[in-house]
Amino acid sequence: MGQTMAEKILARAAGKEHLSPGDLISARIDMALGNDITAPVAIREFRKIGIDKVFDRERIALIPDHFTPNKDIQSAEQVGEMRRFAHEQGIVHFYEIGRMGIEHALLPELGLALPGEVIIGADSHTCTYGALGAFATGVGSTDLAAVMATGELWFKVPPTIRLIFEGRPSPWIGGKDLILFAIGRLGVDGARYAALEFSGPVIDGLPMDGRLTISNMAIEAGAKAGLIAPDKITEKYLQGRARRPYEVVLGDADAAVLEEHVWDVSNLEPQVALPSSPANARPVSEVAGTRLDQVVIGSCTNGRIDDLRMAARLLKGKKVHPHVRLIIIPATQAIYLQALKEGLLETFANAEAAVSTPTCGPCLGGHMGILASGEVALATTNRNFVGRMGHTESRVYLAGPAVAAASAVAGHICSPQEIKEVD
Repeated sequence: MGQTMAEKILARAAGKEHLSPGDLISARIDMALGNDITAPVAIREFRKIGIDKVFDRERIALIPDHFTPNKDIQSAEQVGEMRRFAHEQGIVHFYEIGRMGIEHALLPELGLALPGEVIIGADSHTCTYGALGAFATGVGSTDLAAVMATGELWFKVPPTIRLIFEGRPSPWIGGKDLILFAIGRLGVDGARYAALEFSGPVIDGLPMDGRLTISNMAIEAGAKAGLIAPDKITEKYLQGRARRPYEVVLGDADAAVLEEHVWDVSNLEPQVALPSSPANARPVSEVAGTRLDQVVIGSCTNGRIDDLRMAARLLKGKKVHPHVRLIIIPATQAIYLQALKEGLLETFANAEAAVSTPTCGPCLGGHMGILASGEVALATTNRNFVGRMGHTESRVYLAGPAVAAASAVAGHICSPQEIKEVD
């Protein structure tokens, strides 16, 4: 019997020939990540271990992105603790404001997440890097401390659930629509502690930005990881970008999986997740007309250049509805610069949107877009739990950048087909 991608990657990291779901292993970690919320706790726990130096100063990334720019004294102190530790340990990959980006967009962009690797991060959306063919998963701050000290971590090998997307979707369908549809079918715990494996001709045709969006939200179905097999699109993305040698790991055709779902998405409408769960996914036509106060385009889910290009297509020559606040957040400094070169930022400014420096900001209710009681937002972020973006009596809908941009113009949730593009 063969092995899945997840099993083969973990086997190699554990120095084993063969693994099966449920096996307990200790695996070598290729990259470890902490942010301004989780890293300070890990740093304090690391100091308690009594080890002077981290296991490898080039395989740890510390990225203050959640409250960047620092919103208050407490957030400034958190980053200060990270900065002192980074300088003390000689951490190579410490990126602050002006050089940083939202962590799960920045690491792939810098070539720090690679096929066949085992990557952990003290953030639940670390599963993003599965789009590159890595086994990537979120852990707690104490686990991060252990990895910083030893370079290893224990795992229980997860079973695999395979999701196959077939058909010819409409031009408005992107990675966000596919993953919302999948979570809607599976539920928030339908893939609990499983490795989701995304495949099929629709996935094969997605650009890397769309793939990263899909893997990013695997955790919203309860998954341990969300993997996509590397191919020519992956290789092209990594060309001139990869910081380390890597080896592609592919699953075996005869590998046993826990479940397999095959979906034809030819007639799939753009998806919208209703409050207060990503699993409440519905076709946009079912929620069209819902009045909005705020729209956010950005986050580690949909703040990449393809997302901004899609938004600009619909915003060009138009104005944001006077009752709506549109906040656009490029996910990294490089994406910001690319958007500037392409004239996208000018399009956003002319549409009367606010454009931010890279930050998680409103996604977690941190800053730069907090909702008041009774307000309704549509966001390209990954979660819409109660109080996620502000007041517990606010409501958040989730969608891709096309629906978000169109809805910002209309003043209510609508399909991008309803907004006429300007040449």
